Formats: sequence, structure tokens, C-alpha cells
Amino acid sequence: MMSRRFLIAAFAVTLSLLAAVVPARAEANADARAFIQRLADTAMNTVAVKGLSDDERARRFRTLFVDTFDLPEIGKLVLGRYWRVATPEQQQEFLRLFEEIQVYTWTKRFKDYSGETLDILNLAPEGETDVLVDSRIKRERLEPVNVAWRVRKSGEGFKVLDIKVEGASMAFTHRSEYASVIQGTGGQVEGLLAAMRKKVVLMQGEGATAAAPAGAKAN
Repeated sequence: MMSRRFLIAAFAVTLSLLAAVVPARAEANADARAFIQRLADTAMNTVAVKGLSDDERARRFRTLFVDTFDLPEIGKLVLGRYWRVATPEQQQEFLRLFEEIQVYTWTKRFKDYSGETLDILNLAPEGETDVLVDSRIKRERLEPVNVAWRVRKSGEGFKVLDIKVEGASMAFTHRSEYASVIQGTGGQVEGLLAAMRKKVVLMQGEGATAAAPAGAKAN
């Protein structure tokens, strides 16, 4: 039977550990909140500005996307088990094509933005390393949109791993769509890359359109 002294010592150790963890978690939450607020402010003040050319808007969004999203980790989430069977060359081409599609898609969306603001509602731990930042985008004359950002500590700052819009995960929506394309082309990653190449050419020729790769349903 454990002694009373041992129980008191164990309880004291537990309290000391909690005392260290709680402030660290609170600090991480505060940093994550500031990161998402800066990201939203930068997007609205630089990418959503009226009167920009499509090329300049795309250039600004690409810079923001590359700087604030963890593209390699997103690629692993999106491709799932197919990431492990893809060659290093296929992995790099997938990341490049995925970036292009996101840039063209979001450039078009930001062109249509007007007067949106973002309110951060709540922050919560997501697993051992991530923070989930719940927010709401307010729009003029339209219903607000609930957006949750999954962010992870990266160096001195954070990177976005996933976005959930009204509960729908960007990463897992793409994973389902891309898996469908791969399965429809004999289980080959090259089949997805071919569809993505065609999609990028189409988007370059017709302007940014919010659509998925050929063979997959649009977002």
C-alpha cells in the first residue's frame, strides 16, 4: 500500500508539471491567435485590394501562401498513403502543381472579396503539437462563415496545416478527391499529376477558377 508521504510527493510533482504546462499552452494559444490575425489582416490588406491586376494579385497570394502554409506537410496529408508510394520527383511535382492550383483558385476568390473581417472565437489544443483556431468571417449582406485553422509551431512562428470551412477540412476534401482520381487511373500517382497539369494549363488559359483537378468534383 502506498504511503501517505509518497502520495503527497506524487501530487506535488503533478501540480508542478501542470504549473509548467498551463502557461506554455496559454502562450502558444496567444501566439497562434496573433498569427492567424496577422494572416487575415495581410490577406485583406494586400491580396483583396481592389484594382490589382490578376498577375499582381496572384503574386501577392503566392508569397503569403508559401510563407504561412506548411506545403510539404499539407502534401503528405492530402496524398495520404499515396505520398509514401510516390517517387521524390512525383512528390515535388505534386507540391508544385498543388501550389499553382491553390494560387489560381484563391486569387479568383480574393478578387471578389469586399469588406470581410475575421473574428477569432476560440482556441484549443489539437493533438500534442497543434492549435485549432476557431474564427468567423463576417461578410457584408451575407451570412458569416465559420473557419477553423489548424496551425503548428514552426521555428519562431506558426504554419497553417489545414483549414476547415463550416466543418469541411480542406486537406481531407482534397484527399478524397485526389484519391478518387488516382483510383480512376489504375492506382497510379502519375494519373493524378497528369490531371493536375491539365488543370493548371486550363486555369492559366481561362483565369483562376475554383475547381478541382480534371476528373474530380469542384470544391
